[in-house]
Amino acid sequence: MPAIFPGRRVYNKIVPRLAGAFLILLLTRGAVCAQAGGILPLKEVRAGIPCMGRTVFQGTRIEEFRCEILGVLENAAPNQSIILARLSGGPLEETGVLQGMSGSPVYSNGRLIGAVAYSFPFAKAPVAGIRPIEEMLRAAPPVRAQREWKNPFEIASALPRREEIQLGPARLAEIATPLWLSGFTRSAVEHFAPALRAAGLEPVQGVGGGSMRQPAGPPAPPQPGEMISVQLMTGDMNVGADGTVTYVDGRRVYAFGHRFLGAGETEMPFARAEVLTLLPSLNTSFKISNPQEWLGAMTLDSSVAVSGELGRRPRMLPLTIRVSGAPPASRRWSYHMEMVNDRLLTPILLQMAVFSALEATERTAGLSTVFLRGQMRLASGDPLPLSNVYAAELGTPTLVAAAVAAPVAAVLQSGFDTLKLAALDIELEVSNDKRQLQLDGVWSSRRTVRPGEAVEITALFLGESGVELTRSVRYQVPVGAPAGPLYFTVTDGATANLADFRQFLLTPPRSAEQLRGFLTRLHPGDRAYVRVWRATPTLQVQGENLPLLPPSMAGALLQSASQQANSLIASLRMDPAPYLFTGSKTIQVEVKE
Repeated sequence: MPAIFPGRRVYNKIVPRLAGAFLILLLTRGAVCAQAGGILPLKEVRAGIPCMGRTVFQGTRIEEFRCEILGVLENAAPNQSIILARLSGGPLEETGVLQGMSGSPVYSNGRLIGAVAYSFPFAKAPVAGIRPIEEMLRAAPPVRAQREWKNPFEIASALPRREEIQLGPARLAEIATPLWLSGFTRSAVEHFAPALRAAGLEPVQGVGGGSMRQPAGPPAPPQPGEMISVQLMTGDMNVGADGTVTYVDGRRVYAFGHRFLGAGETEMPFARAEVLTLLPSLNTSFKISNPQEWLGAMTLDSSVAVSGELGRRPRMLPLTIRVSGAPPASRRWSYHMEMVNDRLLTPILLQMAVFSALEATERTAGLSTVFLRGQMRLASGDPLPLSNVYAAELGTPTLVAAAVAAPVAAVLQSGFDTLKLAALDIELEVSNDKRQLQLDGVWSSRRTVRPGEAVEITALFLGESGVELTRSVRYQVPVGAPAGPLYFTVTDGATANLADFRQFLLTPPRSAEQLRGFLTRLHPGDRAYVRVWRATPTLQVQGENLPLLPPSMAGALLQSASQQANSLIASLRMDPAPYLFTGSKTIQVEVKE
């Protein structure tokens, strides 16, 4: 009769294996539940039900923490609710809710409730707001109204504000996203920090924030609770934003539990991240981490989640910045990066990179002049040039960074398919003196002129150390021009551009050709300009001035045009010089019949 029980030798082999398998099953129970346990609808969430969450506190190992549901804030935002929960376990009693925990999944009996997404700044207890997973899964691109900037050089003002919910004297705010910046100067981080913090980002310089590496083969998909880093810029300068994976559905990944920057449809590479350590803070504690191997691209930045696709290669924008000292100095520095190609993020990253490159290689206090040359290379067609000169005693990096980013922002915000950026090349030549000329006087060759005759306009400019420079242009009054005063305004590039930008904002270009024309007509500061005008109203249609129109045509165009107080007749350019021209003066010439 066969034995009912196996022999001791077989027993000693099988039992340890079964025990090991059972232990592995216990350790991976959370991961199995994350995919197979389904979700817990918001309508079934009740105060007092036990729950557990998953996140990384050290290295790449996913750990569990406990939580207790306190209640639900219905309609805390339009069509959005927030689940309040008290967290415990691990280091949370000491640190509170951590920056970098955004997206940490929370389960009840194996069913996914949502993601840790909100916290109370300066709170003594680790109480968090949980974003329901139902809202994350139905995330859609936000409806983005056309942006209107009062000042086109203040691009950071386009960043959305951090979302907060006022609960009596306390504020329940989106957990700030750690923004790691390596390769940047300290002053660059401090300069942009206020705008970044207002948008819910916490800039941190010089700690973590390394470059992601490319895996040898297809990357292994992340698990819910695993740390990831969204890489905005890589190369000589690196920018990364940390969060946690909430849910993985095939190749689709959901994370953060709140918006990153509300960029809508986008392409941002993301990588697996390793937590180096935790840093407790009285305000908000945070994880210090490093990116590891590349995983894919985030394609949607909505108000309730950031989601993307595993294995997807994003379209990155190469950026090269070269800085050199003016002769006789021979210093040269080169910076090579790739950054996300996004209408909101790219101009801000460009500003930060240019600011840091200038400050790291040249002095920023005292007299300085910066000559800018470069181009925006397009996927098709001729590149768009970048050219200007700036001189100041303080704040030159701020001026240059804003001026470089403004036309790039105009191209990205336009949405024209024929103006897709392919690369950015920036060259900056720095001189440690103030090469600036001030307009001193303007005169004309004659005080009266008849139609068909020419008049010469001359301007005198003065600079430091007794420098004097004159520039002249000739203007021929058109045949048939009406009698009356004709005005000539000699002005600098910045003033001329301000007038053009103001008109650009009132009547934005409606075609790629109009935008290309506007950008190529921008006025570099290395020369003076003469605007010829009359004190009579005019119409501007799609960025083009139409002076002296017949009444019948003016009436037909009035509905689609903007009315201007003065008629711009012509715009002339004087010869350039290696200086920054400044100042503006107007003279009058009488047109006689």
